[in-house]
Amino acid sequence: MIIAIGSDHGGVELKEKIKYFLTRLGHEVKDMGTNNLDSVDYPDIALRVAEEVSQGKAARGVLLCKTGIGMCIAANKVPRIRAALCCQAEQARLASEHNQANVLCLSGLTSAPDMEEMVKAWLETPFGRDRHLQRINKISEIEKKYMKE
Repeated sequence: MIIAIGSDHGGVELKEKIKYFLTRLGHEVKDMGTNNLDSVDYPDIALRVAEEVSQGKAARGVLLCKTGIGMCIAANKVPRIRAALCCQAEQARLASEHNQANVLCLSGLTSAPDMEEMVKAWLETPFGRDRHLQRINKISEIEKKYMKE
């Protein structure tokens, strides 16, 4: 699977660890920046990753910043993106199963082992369909009502 990944300066160190982890799991990783500790604007990075996923150039995306909040807000502005901010593996699992989240947002304050656990749970959990599909379709209708491409 192709996974786009990006971070601002607050998440760059953990981004490198997650890239290595994803590669070990057999995924192709597209690094959308940043690659140093110089200050950058997180919406720019979130847009790059979200567009990769929205346009089908990547199956999923991972975003990291100091809190994960700004990345999540920015990514969710892109059509067809369902970004979820997760702080524990169970949230990541449910984001995939219930919400069909295609972008995982993480905090740079999280430890690398916890992040790996969250990423693995998110990637390995299939969308639950059934009752959840109706809810995802409602989210898509809201998106169509308010967003223009």
